[in-house]
Amino acid sequence: MEQTTLITFIVYLVGMLVIGLVFYKLTNNLSDYILGGRKLNGSVAALSAGASDMSSWLLLGLPGYAYVAGMEAIWISVGLAVGAYINWQFVAKRLRTYTEVAGNSITIPSYLENRFRDRSKVLRVISAIVILVFFAFYTSAGLVGGALLFEASFGLSYTNALWIGAIVIISYTFLGGFLAVSWTDFFQGILMFLALIIVPIVAISHLGGFSETINAVGSINPDFLDVYSGVTFIGVISLVAWGLGYFGQPHILTRFMAVKSVHEIPKARFIGMTWMVLTLLGALFVGFAGIAFFASAPLAEGAEETVFIAFTQILFDPWVAGFLLAAILSAIMSTIDSQLLVSSSALAEDFYKSILRKSASEDELVKVGRIGVLVIAIIAIIMAYNPENTVLDLVGYAWAGFGAAFGPVIILSLFWRNMTRNGALAGMITGGLTVIIWANIEGGLFEMYEIVPGFILATLAVILFSKLGTKPSEEIQQEFDDVVAQK
Repeated sequence: MEQTTLITFIVYLVGMLVIGLVFYKLTNNLSDYILGGRKLNGSVAALSAGASDMSSWLLLGLPGYAYVAGMEAIWISVGLAVGAYINWQFVAKRLRTYTEVAGNSITIPSYLENRFRDRSKVLRVISAIVILVFFAFYTSAGLVGGALLFEASFGLSYTNALWIGAIVIISYTFLGGFLAVSWTDFFQGILMFLALIIVPIVAISHLGGFSETINAVGSINPDFLDVYSGVTFIGVISLVAWGLGYFGQPHILTRFMAVKSVHEIPKARFIGMTWMVLTLLGALFVGFAGIAFFASAPLAEGAEETVFIAFTQILFDPWVAGFLLAAILSAIMSTIDSQLLVSSSALAEDFYKSILRKSASEDELVKVGRIGVLVIAIIAIIMAYNPENTVLDLVGYAWAGFGAAFGPVIILSLFWRNMTRNGALAGMITGGLTVIIWANIEGGLFEMYEIVPGFILATLAVILFSKLGTKPSEEIQQEFDDVVAQK
């Protein structure tokens, strides 16, 4: 099993590196490296956004949650699906248009600086710091997940597994930049989709069909069929509130900015939402079927998130199992590469070019971006050296941090004419600090997911500080009107 699976993995990883080498030849300037020259078609943008969004959480975390809690796990899926749809429906087109009109901005920090004509550079620097801080946790969590997969699949030591996974991901991100990341994410998204359709269908068929699976789960514990069982009102709000995070995730928002035309967005939205809904349902039913399938020999405590891996090893031929396990690696890689790229863009575009060397050439900036990938990856690897790190807690923390710090700022900057620079700055700082403080307090109301208070307080801060200060200049207001007028 191990040798066959290893061969499948090697073929897959070589394919990812080939894509990196191909796009190395097509990367000529910083815009190409960071945003692909705004050349993405709708299909690639949709699956790239979905794959970079979901990470290993989709194949490990969510099935594990459903295996432990039953249909209660549907709440987080509902929140994510609704949040993603609203993001595609309302934010995508306006952000694509506004980032091009506002000085052809290629990063979120540069967009905010250009949107509010912030000559002080404070807005760009603070937003870049937010990106680097929260992506350090996010990227580290993904590397831990990759190490655990290699460790479990091939019997490697945790340290060796960590370095093998990290080297492959760093290599194709370093070489090909945004286009390599987007196209590898596209193929990884397809692989994740197939895996999450095939595994639950085979598992449920093995149990005798959908009705038999439902009856078997109900006979084990009727609460597994109740979406309200085991969750409080605060719990439901916390789960659904994951959807708020979408509006502030830089690695997802950059896909909107990179679409070659706003006319591609309806197609991208349809493809992306279809992919997302079906994969979420597939992940839920992997865990749900696992309740019945492993009833006589339950998974060990602490190993619930391996339910997908367990199914691949029991139900499938070793070659197919290797392909399905590669889907987990796909989920991990597709998120980490996007995070590394956004982080490196913050260093190259928002620190190096903006503050240190305004006259830097395009070739120099691409080199700095590539060096940034290496530096950030090394920091994340060091953080990931402790295998006891809780991957999902780290992901949830980073997701909340971005959602609260950037979400209200991005939404209001796109749809509120009278928002100001000070409002944006206050919103970012308030949202980020609220998440950090709230996450470290326990009990009562503080059990609520930190994105909820963070998002609310950040929104209020944006509105309050915008109203207290001077109105935006005529130039800023006219630019806003020009963006709104574009169809």
